Amino acid sequence: MSYQTIKIDGAYGSGGGQILRTACALSAVTKKPCRVFNIRKNRLKPGLMLQHLLGIQTLAKLSNADLEGDFLGSQEIKFYPHDIEAKDLHIKIETAGSITLVLQTLIPPALFALFPVKITFDGGATDTFFSPTIDYFQYVFLKILKKMNGKVEINILRRGYYPEGGAKVEVTVFPARLKNLNLTERNQLKKLLAISGASESLKEKKVAERQIAGVREILGKLNLPIEKQVEYHQTKSPGSQVCLIGEFENTLMGVDNLGKLGKRAEDVGKEAALELLKEQKSEACLDRHLADQILPYMALSKGKSQVTISEITNHCRTNIWVIEKFLEGKFETKNNLISWMPS
Repeated sequence: MSYQTIKIDGAYGSGGGQILRTACALSAVTKKPCRVFNIRKNRLKPGLMLQHLLGIQTLAKLSNADLEGDFLGSQEIKFYPHDIEAKDLHIKIETAGSITLVLQTLIPPALFALFPVKITFDGGATDTFFSPTIDYFQYVFLKILKKMNGKVEINILRRGYYPEGGAKVEVTVFPARLKNLNLTERNQLKKLLAISGASESLKEKKVAERQIAGVREILGKLNLPIEKQVEYHQTKSPGSQVCLIGEFENTLMGVDNLGKLGKRAEDVGKEAALELLKEQKSEACLDRHLADQILPYMALSKGKSQVTISEITNHCRTNIWVIEKFLEGKFETKNNLISWMPS
C-alpha cells in the first residue's frame, strides 16, 4: 500500500526536535512517508543538530528507509520508510549529544521488529541539558512503558557529561504488543528513591553526597523512607546528576537535575526535591515531562488509554498534534486527564 506523504511543520507549537523524533518514529511504524520542514526554525541554531541527524539516520537503517536532507543544519528532511528489520545498530556520537533523545526516535519502531534490536552508543552524553537523564529514562519512563508490555534493557558502561560526552551504552529493545495504559489513581506514596552521581574527579568534594543532603533538607520533612544511591563515575568531562523517583502504589513520578560550574551541589539536590514536591502535590499519575514521552505509545497500543498528568505543557500539545497526523484516533484533554480514543 502506498501512502501520501504527510507534511509536518517543524515550527508548530513548541517547535523543537521532539516534532522530528515523533514524526519519523511514527512514519517508520506506520510506513507512511513524511516531510518535515522548518526543523527547529526558531532555535538559536536552527535545523538538525548531530543527535537529531544520527537519530534519523539510524532510524532509516532500522526501517530500510530512503532519507533526503540528512545533513547538519538541514531544516527539511524527507523520510520514506519500508520494512522494520531487527538488526544491531551502532551509533558513534562525537559530541555530548543526548543518548536518551536518540532513543526516543528508535524505541517506538524497534518494538515492532520481529526480533530484539540491539543499539550500541559510542560517545554522547547520558546526562545533559534539555533532555531526560539516563536514570530518569530507566527508572521512570521505562518502568511506565513496562506497564504497557514494552521491554527495554539498558547497560551503562560509561557515563558521559557535557561538553565532551564519551559515554558507552548498550540498549536492547524487545518486540512487544503494546497494551493500553490506564493511570488515573496513583494511591499511596510508598517510598522515594534518590540517585545521585558525579565524576570521580569530584569525589573528594563529596558532590554526590552533598546533592543527597540537599534533597534530604527538603524531603526529610515528609517522614518517608528515602532510599539513596550514591555513585561516582570515570568520565571525560566533570559533571553530576541527581534523579528523584516517587514510587506510588500504581505509578512513578520523577524529576532530575544536573550540576553545573558555580552551583552548589546542595542546591542541585534542593531544586530537584522542590520540583518533586510540586509534581506530587498535583495528585496526578505522571509528571509533566513523562506525559509527552508516553503519548506515542498510548496511541500505538490497542484500545483506549487514559492518564492524569501534572500539567499539559506546550510540548505535550505539540506531540498530540504530530501523533494525530499518523495514527487513526484522537486525544482528548480535560483538566489534567489525557485520553486516547482509537478510531
